[in-house]
Amino acid sequence: MLLLDETNAISYFSSHGIEALRVIPLGGGVSNVVLLVETGSKRLVVKQALERLKVKEEWLSDPRRTLRECASIRQLAAHLPAGAVPSILFEDQENCIYGMTAAAADAEDWKTQLLRGEIRPAVAANIGATLGAIMQTTSSGSAWQEQFGDQTVFDQLRLDPYYRFTATRHPDLKPQFDAIIASASTRRYCLVHGDYSPKNFLVAGNAAMAIDFEVVHFGDPSFDAAFLLNHLRLKSFFRPQWAVEYAVAAAAFWQALQPAVAELDWFEPATIAHLGGLMLARIDGKSPAEYIAEDALRQQVRQYARNLMLHPPKSVLEVFA
Repeated sequence: MLLLDETNAISYFSSHGIEALRVIPLGGGVSNVVLLVETGSKRLVVKQALERLKVKEEWLSDPRRTLRECASIRQLAAHLPAGAVPSILFEDQENCIYGMTAAAADAEDWKTQLLRGEIRPAVAANIGATLGAIMQTTSSGSAWQEQFGDQTVFDQLRLDPYYRFTATRHPDLKPQFDAIIASASTRRYCLVHGDYSPKNFLVAGNAAMAIDFEVVHFGDPSFDAAFLLNHLRLKSFFRPQWAVEYAVAAAAFWQALQPAVAELDWFEPATIAHLGGLMLARIDGKSPAEYIAEDALRQQVRQYARNLMLHPPKSVLEVFA
């Protein structure tokens, strides 16, 4: 399998009929190669999954997850508002590579905005509405479950490095981790993004495009809600001067999600359970939050997350009170 990088990108794109004038490496996180390609008339983003992730601990995952990601984006685009997800432009199954439309040139990832204090509730509400739309679109069809029911990648990239690994560092919380692993593995309700994080929303104005569906699967959507809320809560520890604004954003996200979850009595307690586990995992799991770096702050978050797992509140909004 060809491993795409800046040195071979121009010739690779030429072989696929794309005359690239410039190739710019994007972040890609720890698990992907992501390149911005500029031609004379358009901009596109090309993505390839890595088999060995770029972290200290050994972390392996099947690179064919890229193909599932491509399929999920292509199919969701037919059901979501224009611009909620990218459009697929090409797919190279042999090398686990695909190309998609780029966001607007002035778009910025939501994480960057949140960390500098640009915290707009309207953006959070749009992101909540998108999650609700995904839930409502995919919860009623067996075809989604048949195509995306395999949870291998979700286990490799989330359950194992976030929950099982963290449980080895907090053995007294193993029963709590076992419970959320079991619920995430057995509850099959709708399509789940698996990495519903601020870094995976490209924001222009109040509009937000969801990207990075590499952990997509049919399962428990409370994981996505908790994943997003966890990032807002962590940032309130890191930037306490904006804690109220992060709480308002969390409330806007949660309120926008309500039409899709109001009848699901399991959704809120499941979200709270995942929230505690995810928060602790971003301190002591295989993928710690890079901005929670000081020992005193890490201990503060650690203690808060442990308490959240041992004594969960009755509502999501209490987490931000």
